[in-house]
Amino acid sequence: MSDWITTNEPLIRGAAFALVLLVMVLWESVAHRRSQQIGRRQRWPGNLLIVALNTLAVRLLFPLAAVGAALLAADQGWGFFNLIELPFWLVVIACVVVLDMAIYFQHRLFHAVPWLWRLHRMHHADLEFDVTTGLRFHPLEILISMGIKLAVVGVLGAPALAVLIFEVLLNATSMFNHGNIRLSGKIDRWLRLLVVTPDMHRVHHSIIRHETDSNFGFNLPWWDRLFGTYQDQPAAGHLGMTIGIEEFRESQDLQLDRMLLQPFVRPHQEQQRELT
Repeated sequence: MSDWITTNEPLIRGAAFALVLLVMVLWESVAHRRSQQIGRRQRWPGNLLIVALNTLAVRLLFPLAAVGAALLAADQGWGFFNLIELPFWLVVIACVVVLDMAIYFQHRLFHAVPWLWRLHRMHHADLEFDVTTGLRFHPLEILISMGIKLAVVGVLGAPALAVLIFEVLLNATSMFNHGNIRLSGKIDRWLRLLVVTPDMHRVHHSIIRHETDSNFGFNLPWWDRLFGTYQDQPAAGHLGMTIGIEEFRESQDLQLDRMLLQPFVRPHQEQQRELT
C-alpha cells in the first residue's frame, strides 16, 4: 500500500481538489448566500495564482510532504502509533482526528502571535468570502504550516493512509466552509455537528475582532465548542456583516504583488492590535 500511496498521492489530491473546486464554483453560481460587491474577475486571479505559487513552494522545499514524512516514520519506527499495537482502522481514525485538532490549535496560534498574524492576515484580507478564499494563504504561512504538520505526523507515527485522508479532507472542507453557498437553517444546524459549515466559518471572517477570533476549526467543528471559541452567528447577520480586516480594504490589495507584501506592511491599525 505504501508504494501505491506514494505513486498516486499527487493524482488523488489533484483530482479531489479539482472536483471539489468545480462543485463549489457551480454551487455558488446557482445558490449563493451573499451578493458580492467585488466580482470574481477582480479577486480570483490573485487568489488562484497564490495557490499555484504555494504548490510550487511546497513541492520544492518539502518534496515528500506530509505523506512522505509518514512513510519515513513507519520505516524508522518513529512516533507513538509505531510503538503500540492497535487495529489499523482505529489508528487511521485517531490520527485524522488528532491532526485536525493540531490544525485548530495552529490556527489559534496564528491569530495570537503578532508576527504569525501578519502572515495569516492575508487570508482574512479578502474582501469577499467564497471558495477561493479557502485557498488564499501566504506562502510563508503555508511553509510554516507544513513544518508543523510534519512534526505532528512524526510524533504520532501516523500511517500514510491517514495523512492522505486528512490532507484530502482538509483541502476539501476548506473550500466547502469558505463557500458562498446557501444552506437552509435546519440543514446547517445539523451539518455543523459533523463538519464546519460556511455559515459557521464565515463568522471567523468578520471585520469585528472578537468574531474574527472565534470559530477556528477547518474540518471538525468540535474543537471550538470544546475549547470555548465557538460563536453561533455574527452580530450583524450573515447578509449584514462586513468581511475582511480594517487594514487592507482597497481593491489594489487584491493584487498578487500586494498580497505577497502584506506581512511586511505595518499600518497604524496593526500596531494597535498588537498592543491590545
